[in-house]
Amino acid sequence: MILAGRGWGKTRSGAEWVREQVESGRFRRIALVAETAAEARSIMVEGPSGILSVGPPNKRPRWEPSKKLLTWPNGAIAMTYSGDEPNQLRGPQHDAAWADEVAKWKYAREAWDNLEMGLRVGPDPRIVATTTPRPIPLLHTLLADPMTRTTRGSTYDNRENLARGYVDRLLKQYEGTRLGRQEIDAELLEDVPGALWTHGLIEAARVHGFPAERGRTVIAIDPAVTCNEDSSETGIVVACLDAGEQQGYVLEDLSGRYTPKGWAEKAVQAYDYYEADLIVGEANNGGDLVESTLRAVNAQVNYRSVHARRGKYMRAEPVAALYERKLVHHVGLWPELEEQMCCYVPGARAGSPDRLDALVWALFELFIDPAPWVSDDDDDDDYEKYRVRISDY
Repeated sequence: MILAGRGWGKTRSGAEWVREQVESGRFRRIALVAETAAEARSIMVEGPSGILSVGPPNKRPRWEPSKKLLTWPNGAIAMTYSGDEPNQLRGPQHDAAWADEVAKWKYAREAWDNLEMGLRVGPDPRIVATTTPRPIPLLHTLLADPMTRTTRGSTYDNRENLARGYVDRLLKQYEGTRLGRQEIDAELLEDVPGALWTHGLIEAARVHGFPAERGRTVIAIDPAVTCNEDSSETGIVVACLDAGEQQGYVLEDLSGRYTPKGWAEKAVQAYDYYEADLIVGEANNGGDLVESTLRAVNAQVNYRSVHARRGKYMRAEPVAALYERKLVHHVGLWPELEEQMCCYVPGARAGSPDRLDALVWALFELFIDPAPWVSDDDDDDDYEKYRVRISDY
């Protein structure tokens, strides 16, 4: 297990390990597993630190993208796989594997289990896993396994080979922050005391497929008003109820740093793809511009704006209660969203949790009458009424 910060050289280390094992004749059937099929090709194989870039030219493998197959001059082969399609790994057998960014795999536990079950040929099967850590259960399990050997490294270990501006930017923006400890120092962070969510709470209700029949489906947007490297992200979350409208499902986190046209197009694409019933947009910062931007992309979308009058904390707490009652399930793994959820402490001021805001509005729309939460009335009786209503679910 190689746990290291961004820019440390994890990809190069994985590629060199594969090269060394193949050239020594130790392994001949290797699985290359990335977060997605596109990343397996663009990073692990074709990337500047990938397998095709390392080693003497006369010993490099032949790459057949259509077959997802690498073949070395000595006859060893490697196949690429995707962590978001774990059943691809159910049948093939290998004697070694390189697993890249394991902590980002959408179906990490299922994909890893299938990978291990396929390591059944050769005298001594091995896996090298290269990843920036995230506090997912699989990573905790692997690190606690006595058969795991762990190498750790910080981004700064490789600073001489990184652009000066990149390192300066990291120091300025992230050093000393929780995100910096994870992404730069490769620290496996634990749950935040006082947070409304924990990774265990989310994991206990995680599922690996959509409900058999979907009920009401919504797209929620928390739009950013600017788009530059210092801007907040625009939160975009897709959620639905099952056909019986008893259980909620978080289907996708599409959040990112977009121009207004970009987030509008992303939301409308999701609206069409999921055949959603409604787009909900927080209009505190954008007002009528949110609706007009969406309708410029598709005038026919069903849209409703919400204007938050109560604090983020009061809106988030009842949604966390839905998770505690196991009424909400994440379909697959959404690391950035889940990290915001598990770092969110009422009363703290630690940046803008844009993905979380979008999630809260989506689940409000599905489970909760939002009227008391978007009014100008500051009477706390509305909150107490809602707390009673939560017990009905």
